Amino acid sequence: MKAFITLLIVSFMFQNDTLVISDFKNEIGMTNWYVVDDGVMGGLSQGDLNLNNAKNLLYTGTVRTENNGGFSSIRHNFEVVDVSNFKTIKVVLKGDGKSYQFRIKDNRSQRFSYIKVFETTGEWETVEIPLDQFYPSYRGYTLDKPNYSGSVMEEIAILIGNKTKESFELEIEKIYVE
Repeated sequence: MKAFITLLIVSFMFQNDTLVISDFKNEIGMTNWYVVDDGVMGGLSQGDLNLNNAKNLLYTGTVRTENNGGFSSIRHNFEVVDVSNFKTIKVVLKGDGKSYQFRIKDNRSQRFSYIKVFETTGEWETVEIPLDQFYPSYRGYTLDKPNYSGSVMEEIAILIGNKTKESFELEIEKIYVE
């Protein structure tokens, strides 16, 4: 099942030395977010995507490991954007103490993603990930390819898949590159 957030079409916003990809409180980049669960492979995990009363993106659900399952993800597609002048992706969020993957595609039709695992503390925080730390991966396997070039991006995603049955909750205020 796919959930779509389509409220207002506002593209990226440049603020000083920052490129804002999504700022939900300010209605930037709210379209084209959707859920992809392991049901595409026969799994039973379920993620849900909503805007909460604080005008943050709320991603919740349950990961289940039966039937070759074990992941839930949210994805955001957009037109190709040049990020070559930026070094770090930042996510303002409140997690649940679990590990997640941030994923980047420089071409949304490529089968693999560039990924980096990040931990959440259960408190509001800004997760900072240098773009050159994203490594290529496909279905859990690291590929023999160079790390992310940091030149363009066309899709981002956040995935939970810790090889265990678990509920999750991730509240996201803003995603940007600096």
